[in-house]
Amino acid sequence: MAKVTMTRGKFNCITACADANGVIAAAAADQRGSLQKAIAKARGENGKATSVDLSTFKTAVTRILTKHASAILMDPEYGMEAIAARQPGTGVLISYEKTGYDVSVKGRMPDLLSEWSVRRLVEAGAHGIKILLYYNPDDAAAINNIKHAFIERIGSECRAMDVAFFLEPLAYNDELGNEQSLEFARKKPEYVTRYMAEFSKPQYGVDILKVEVPVNVKYVEGMRTHVGQTAYTRAEAMQFFRDSAAVATKPFIYLSAGVTDEAFP
Repeated sequence: MAKVTMTRGKFNCITACADANGVIAAAAADQRGSLQKAIAKARGENGKATSVDLSTFKTAVTRILTKHASAILMDPEYGMEAIAARQPGTGVLISYEKTGYDVSVKGRMPDLLSEWSVRRLVEAGAHGIKILLYYNPDDAAAINNIKHAFIERIGSECRAMDVAFFLEPLAYNDELGNEQSLEFARKKPEYVTRYMAEFSKPQYGVDILKVEVPVNVKYVEGMRTHVGQTAYTRAEAMQFFRDSAAVATKPFIYLSAGVTDEAFP
């Protein structure tokens, strides 16, 4: 990867989220809708989870996990109390996007939290602004043009505040269905490589890419997690990692996606 240059302010923000070795080992606790469902399910039939429950859970998680993490990723809706509970010296990443997407609109279109701006998030303590973006490079140009402009605007906000911009693109293809399917696994290396190339472009102002591993390890022949069906050999999977890394001109972090240590490459 080519040498990366950035402003002193952005550099300081990224450094605040890294450990003494310069490694960003962040814990993600910005789940909202999915966490609410999980808490409700854990409470059994007719279980519910209130906003107070989410805030209490996030505060407990932050207090415990920031003893071991260099930064905490939190949402401003239920996580502001949690941010205050982090261990001293822990960096703060804050989500700027609304959770989920409108299923009645084609393209999994993104939206922002209407009561927040990058300025307000920085004033709330953010060292980094995080955006999750569902992205299919094969979507219609009318859809992806909107998404490109959306990221450009956020990049401009982050430049104005001299704060780090962390972008988390997630590949999808609604025509292929479930992202855990064999059909999607075969397309995933291409999709990840293409979005890493796209959002490395300077007009987006992205500082750190948070990306998926380019393969689904369940379908890698010879892996302990292999489910029987094969999308790629081990050699092919290794090459997909090289190919996607080669197109990135921005630093990137691989998402764990909540899998076990055995499954994470």
